[in-house]
Amino acid sequence: MSRRRCTQIVRGQHAIDGAGVHLRRVLGLRTVKDFDPFLMLDGFDSTDPGDYIKGFPWHPHRGIETVTYLLQGEIEHGDSLGNKGFIRDLQCQWMTAGSGIIHQEMPMASERMLGCQLWVNLPQKEKMTQPAYRDIKKEDVSLVQEENATIRGIVRKLQ
Repeated sequence: MSRRRCTQIVRGQHAIDGAGVHLRRVLGLRTVKDFDPFLMLDGFDSTDPGDYIKGFPWHPHRGIETVTYLLQGEIEHGDSLGNKGFIRDLQCQWMTAGSGIIHQEMPMASERMLGCQLWVNLPQKEKMTQPAYRDIKKEDVSLVQEENATIRGIVRKLQ
């Protein structure tokens, strides 16, 4: 078995983004070069709707994919293509911004809002691809259960 050496430890920092959402930014501006194609990773966990209820009103994305995964809570979303829906417990939204899209993500007051969002840099040849998104339901997520762990796998199929 080969062993790898840890070259750095990254700790999340408290941040406020969107219209006032409190979160933990694990990957961001200072880590882009080290973790490319992963541009940003935010985690959120709150039982206080005041920490997240203002959400992320209409804003643009281009050239990236965003992957939003909820363990617990509910987020209403919509985009400039007319798509809209909800992300609920153990569900995921995978959005390809491609050539550009405007969207919003508005959390609903919940007993607990727990999840994460990952931004993935698209390869150069895919930067101007048609925008799209996929709602991934709980039953579509691969599940592996081990003695002390539950692993849920969410993947993008390459075309």
